[in-house]
Amino acid sequence: PRGAVETALAQIWAELLGVERVGRHDHFFELGGHSLLAVQLSSRLSRAVGVELPLSTLFANPVLSDLAASIVEVLSRSGTQDLPAIAAVSRDEPLVLSFAQQRLWFLAQLDEGSTNYHIPLALRLRGELDRSAWQRSLDRLFARHEALRSVFVAPEGKPWVEVLPPDAGLPMVEHDLRDRPDAEAALLDLCHEEARTPFDLARGPLIRGRLIRMPDEEHVFLLTQHHIVSDGWSMGVLVRELRQLYRAFEAGQDDPLPPLAIQYPDYAAWQRQWLSGERLQKQAQYWRDTLSGAPARLVLPTDHARPAQQSFAGASVPIVIDADLTRGLKRLSRQHGTTLFMTVLAAWAAVLSRLSGQDDLVIGVPSANRGRREIEELIGFFVNTLALRLDLSGEPSVSQLLEQTRRTALAAQEHQDLPFEQVVEIVQPPRALDHTPLFQVMLAWQNNAVGSFDLAGLSVEAAGEGYDQVKVDLELSLGECGEVIAGTFGYASALFDEATIERQRGYLLALLRAMVADAGQPVGRIELLPAAERAYLLEELNRTAAAYPSERCIHELFEQQVQKAPEAVALVFEDERLSYGELNARANRLAHHLIGLGVRPDQPVAICLERSPAMVVGLLAILKAGGAYLPLDPAYPCARLRQVVDDAAPRLLLCDAAGRAALGAEALADVSVVDLETVTPAWAELPACDPDPRALGLTARHLAYVIYTSGSTGTPKGAQNEHRAIINRLIWMQKAYALNATDVVLQKTPFGFDVSAWEFFWTLLEGATLVLAPPAAHKDPDALVNLIISRRITTAHFVPSMLVSFMDTNGVDRCTSLKRLVCSGEALPASLAQKVQRVLPWTGLHNLYGPTEAAIDVTAWTCPADFDGSVVPIGRPIANTRIYLLDAHGAPVPFGAVGELCIGGAGVA
Repeated sequence: PRGAVETALAQIWAELLGVERVGRHDHFFELGGHSLLAVQLSSRLSRAVGVELPLSTLFANPVLSDLAASIVEVLSRSGTQDLPAIAAVSRDEPLVLSFAQQRLWFLAQLDEGSTNYHIPLALRLRGELDRSAWQRSLDRLFARHEALRSVFVAPEGKPWVEVLPPDAGLPMVEHDLRDRPDAEAALLDLCHEEARTPFDLARGPLIRGRLIRMPDEEHVFLLTQHHIVSDGWSMGVLVRELRQLYRAFEAGQDDPLPPLAIQYPDYAAWQRQWLSGERLQKQAQYWRDTLSGAPARLVLPTDHARPAQQSFAGASVPIVIDADLTRGLKRLSRQHGTTLFMTVLAAWAAVLSRLSGQDDLVIGVPSANRGRREIEELIGFFVNTLALRLDLSGEPSVSQLLEQTRRTALAAQEHQDLPFEQVVEIVQPPRALDHTPLFQVMLAWQNNAVGSFDLAGLSVEAAGEGYDQVKVDLELSLGECGEVIAGTFGYASALFDEATIERQRGYLLALLRAMVADAGQPVGRIELLPAAERAYLLEELNRTAAAYPSERCIHELFEQQVQKAPEAVALVFEDERLSYGELNARANRLAHHLIGLGVRPDQPVAICLERSPAMVVGLLAILKAGGAYLPLDPAYPCARLRQVVDDAAPRLLLCDAAGRAALGAEALADVSVVDLETVTPAWAELPACDPDPRALGLTARHLAYVIYTSGSTGTPKGAQNEHRAIINRLIWMQKAYALNATDVVLQKTPFGFDVSAWEFFWTLLEGATLVLAPPAAHKDPDALVNLIISRRITTAHFVPSMLVSFMDTNGVDRCTSLKRLVCSGEALPASLAQKVQRVLPWTGLHNLYGPTEAAIDVTAWTCPADFDGSVVPIGRPIANTRIYLLDAHGAPVPFGAVGELCIGGAGVA
């Protein structure tokens, strides 16, 4: 190094980075520097040379000589600036809480007895333990750090800190499991008992230990602290000092630790004085601007419904980034001026964006907040949580996302002094009991993780016993561990299953590998799915191939059923009954008439009449004549009917009096009208034989119907469905639900909705009886209950909103004939499905989904008898149907993620 500034800088680097020598061309981050050390460097520079250097300056000048030049430039421009030291405060006055302590104390009053803010530590000690030296070491730690001896009293409702006497000693309970054959199981029970035992903030102590003697000269030491007196960094300080004290006491030596200049209560008093005025306003304005309009929640796909009140129950899976990938990430970070933390943060943000479908997201990041030299060796609650908001809109490349993440992280760290609790008060995000405010996921980078070490004849390693709580939905905790990056992926077990988290771990690793391979590619196009999951989503879920009579028309299969049982009852409407033979004969006569009027394959033939036997005759006749029926519901507004007629331009209309009235004279003037209520119809004497499809040039590839969508997302569209598509749907339904000649199917769906097609044709193709509800009965749950009971209905369809009314109707529990209840058209609430099971336990409940453009339904799910889920799925694809969930680029989304539903196969119009 050259000159005083470079020399002073090199000395600080060497101390912080743990290296002997630092050259003027050395790179801070290549020597092992990271964000936290950068903060400490900034603090020490202000004390050493009188310059308060922004973190962005260090990241822009990571080489020692360049950074020194920047410091010299600042000195020449503004001179030195003394950073006021933290002074000890009098212990004769009440001691104040820090901002973070005050917030945590308040939360504890709301939830007395909570264990959500415990900090557990478990150490396995192998070898001969000097228990006296161990206890003495713990007692000395307890005496050394006032934070550990702090209790929180509120005699008049306002909390103050009181400090227990130094000789009070750290509470310790011993257990002996050496003679227990189930020692490990008993240990786990003790760990859970320890984790779930609350602290009394007013009485303390807020730290306690358990020493458990295990077989084979092994001990497990459990140490639990309340977060209000400690944090993750403090754990590193505690273990480091415990090692030094135990070595000394075990060897008969005195306390080797230097005295502490200040204690945590001194920091708390300084913080309240320092964070005020212009400094407070500047920090507050930064967070107000940054988080304004941020999404209240990151909506990730979960395995279970979110509880009404947040559950802190958790679990974790390990995560390891192997040495090769770690080296690649270090190279990538150097090239883009980021730390490993920033690079992993960018990757995780990209994964979360893909899973949620959200471009704007906020991730919580713990910040040690140990920038000042005086507090580096203190135990206490210093950690602050930063809310980092990242924007992935506009398809950023890997490089662009890394640059944005670097800027975001540095800006947040330069404004990290404002406690998170005050940030929440300033931003005022929407509050709810079921999730944390501002963010629901966190990334913690561990620079002080407790690993394994040797200690005066002992082999000591950190253990994970008792880790069963989380603060948010997902907690990713990582850090460098030798040549790899390792840690845990914690998750709220009330929301996620372990398999889901393991998949997410795989997505993160895949994205990290892709980032290293090509930093120029759009991050949103990176393939996350492993080959097995991709194959499952694209192929395994879509193995739906099944044989069906794809060359036959709907009416041909109906005619086969007529030949089998012509005398069987096909149709019941009020007091009228038609056999299969009678229904077929009526339809045939009308069909011959329509053929004579010029009906040809694919020609839409409008039909507008109320539910009646004439409706069924008309539908069959149009199909037999080769036409495609175009249903027009007389209950629809005239403008809607006219819109459909104008768009479809049918040349022929079948109607009754209600249809005439609904359409109006203007619409009727444009078409040829066949009145199905004519007393002596022109077709009465025509042949009753089946028309020959071949003579008409009719095949299964011609249209069976044209049904218009509701227009809820725009202008109504006419979905044109072929015979073969409907046949596939009906044959699948028969294989799935096995209708037979003894079944009675209720037809109540208005025929302008495609569900009516299976009500009509599934029934008539399988020899069952079709019962037509009176024209307005589909809106009357009392009438439907009576009809089901009186006609012994076995099969019925309901949209969920109507099913709610039906299930609330008196007498519904007497619908004992009902074997099949099919739902579609709306989302089926889980509570409604469970009510059906309770009230109608003999009835099978089937949830179907599909758009009009795909032959009625494309997925199906049968509700199991013991269903207790919170969400009713739409099921899997039906026969000869393929279902894909794709992102904006047409690639399959990860399992459970948000995507656009794309449909392929035999049913697509």
